Amino acid sequence: MSSATPCILVAEDEMLVAMTLEDVIQRAGFSVLLTARLSQGMELAATEWVDAAILDINLAGEDSFPLAAELRRRKIPFVFASGYGSDGLPDEYRDVEVLLKPYSVKHIEDALDRMIAAGRAA
Repeated sequence: MSSATPCILVAEDEMLVAMTLEDVIQRAGFSVLLTARLSQGMELAATEWVDAAILDINLAGEDSFPLAAELRRRKIPFVFASGYGSDGLPDEYRDVEVLLKPYSVKHIEDALDRMIAAGRAA
């Protein structure tokens, strides 16, 4: 069951980036689940209530696409985060927004707003 405060899953293996995202997301009024590994992200996506997600494409050498597939299966909106833009995205994820690193607070907040609105519409 959803809580009053939307929860954002952040899959990011760079600690400084993860901490910055956590701070921005919490200041925007959301709760955060952080993971730096694909396996933990898969577990969180399967067991925790998640309203939206920000996925680094590369998590410690592993693609986050299996996590994206699980989120898509559960109809949870997500965006990818990458320093390379949409280059390297498989065709099935070409429709997913990519936050280009380094990103601004405004880009993160705007993406959160879009994802939460999309989740409510689903």
